[in-house]
Amino acid sequence: MTTPPTRLDHGAIGNGRLLALIAPTSAVDWLCLPQWDSPSVFGSLLDTERGGTWRIDGPDGPLRGAMQYERNTNVLRTTFTAGDAAWEVIDFAPRIPDGLSVVAPYELVRLVRPLRGTPRVRVHFDPRPDYGRAPVELQPTASGLELVGGPLRLHLATNAPVPFVRSGQPFVLHEPIWQVLSLPGRTQRPDLASVQRNLELTIAGWRAWARSCALPPFRAEHVLRSALCLKLHAHLDTGAIIAATTTSIPEAMGTQRTWDYRYCWLRDAAFVVEALRRLSHLTEGEAFVHFLHNVAESGPLQPVYGLDGRRELHEEMLPHLAGFRGNGHVRIGNAAWHQRQNDLMGELLLSVDSLLADPRLVHDSAERLMPLVERLVREAIAAAPTPDTGIWEFRTILKNHTFSRAMCWAAIERGARIARRIGRSELANTWDEVARRERDEILQRGFSHQHGCFTQALDGQNPDASNLLLPTLGLLDARDPRFLATLATYEQKLVDRGFMLRYRNADDFGDTTSAFTICSFWWAEALALAGRLDDAIVIFDRMLAHANPLGLFSEDIDPGTGELLGNFPQAYTHVGLINAAATIGDLLAARDGGVRAWA
Repeated sequence: MTTPPTRLDHGAIGNGRLLALIAPTSAVDWLCLPQWDSPSVFGSLLDTERGGTWRIDGPDGPLRGAMQYERNTNVLRTTFTAGDAAWEVIDFAPRIPDGLSVVAPYELVRLVRPLRGTPRVRVHFDPRPDYGRAPVELQPTASGLELVGGPLRLHLATNAPVPFVRSGQPFVLHEPIWQVLSLPGRTQRPDLASVQRNLELTIAGWRAWARSCALPPFRAEHVLRSALCLKLHAHLDTGAIIAATTTSIPEAMGTQRTWDYRYCWLRDAAFVVEALRRLSHLTEGEAFVHFLHNVAESGPLQPVYGLDGRRELHEEMLPHLAGFRGNGHVRIGNAAWHQRQNDLMGELLLSVDSLLADPRLVHDSAERLMPLVERLVREAIAAAPTPDTGIWEFRTILKNHTFSRAMCWAAIERGARIARRIGRSELANTWDEVARRERDEILQRGFSHQHGCFTQALDGQNPDASNLLLPTLGLLDARDPRFLATLATYEQKLVDRGFMLRYRNADDFGDTTSAFTICSFWWAEALALAGRLDDAIVIFDRMLAHANPLGLFSEDIDPGTGELLGNFPQAYTHVGLINAAATIGDLLAARDGGVRAWA
């Protein structure tokens, strides 16, 4: 059995329809088809024996190569050496500019090129559809191999010797070989020229997208990599934005804290939309609003949906899979779909308000969206005084969470802004008055003078890192004595070896030990807003040191080892990085006199 990876050091590739994780061994360790929340075809990330993988090995087995992204793209290049021979594997999903859109087929392309000497390689092609449950057969065709017997048909076209690919025997890499894995529908057999041309166009397309990013002056390269990562999680057809590529990578090893994040949380998606908007990418936000409109018309809003708007995401355990590094507890589906999370309306209206107010967009939809805005405000007013499961999705613990209440206030306050913008002054005045009462309630009951901080719930006692976002919502200034006290208390009670935890109180599964990575980026941004800019930079750079070698983050970090854990790559974490960098960059420029041309 292949030794499981010890780190989440993978690269992510995709094109808005296909999304895969590639290990430094060149292994395709995770790929679900035909959708991102479909069963896996390659799932060795969750079981190295049964999950299935696709590697380009050396003559004696797997090798670990040097992996990097082609600059400013989501195209991966991994270089290998064996003795005096060297070769490279280039992995990409075609994303080819086509006027104002892109051509993005359901294809994963691998180009293997000799670099030095006479390389001998093996192709280890072992698809295991339906999470490894479907028995399949590889049948040779005139152009490669056909996957027969599973829930979907796949074709591997290649110019490599098919008998050697099928048997896994080594062969000499005299010239470049290509392999194109695709769903049915391709009409022409690829050739080397077309593969190389698609590679060049894909690189050019990603670089054109990167060039249109308005980057902050602070840690711009890291922000760009995060933006490229977020783009991978935005679906080209539906506008849904998923929380992460994977399922069941545990928050902490040896625990049942395994979740399926391959779905569209409306909260997370709204944060992604705003982060990309701050970088001047607006198309993703417009597409998400269309997705939101579609799911809103299908019934009561819920926290999370399938990629195609599917409402019911029933959880199921897959005991036949060993789990990430043998952790077990592989889970598909997510019970959060039927939870009550009262912050939802706030994130959505924050996002809608930002998009409607952005002068770069020409809108004909403000009036059309107003019924949805009114609905969200009404629901926020009704939900505000009621308990919910909160942003951390406690499964059985219901409270009147401070952050949820603040987001209800944000929904009402932003709803009033939108109403006033389209001439509904009377409605705006009514909502403004409700928002004022809500804000007073939150500031009075959400802050505990006894405990010196904003608490997890109103009239509560436990600290909660989500409250670090309160100044970014406009609920109070970051230099307000209550928020400064909160920062001091959280640094004392929530920080573990330099990482900000979500909370310390026990949840449904006991005590939490891993640091939810975005919380430390929230901390850095809060410090910057509070005037502690140098401290903010220290925290931010400390977090950057824990990215994987390609600049990607998962959901969690083990404070004891610094290891990345949790689902990967985690869109939410990269949102936190972007927002913190943008805020620190703005404040640094102002402090150091950089707010001028040529600065």
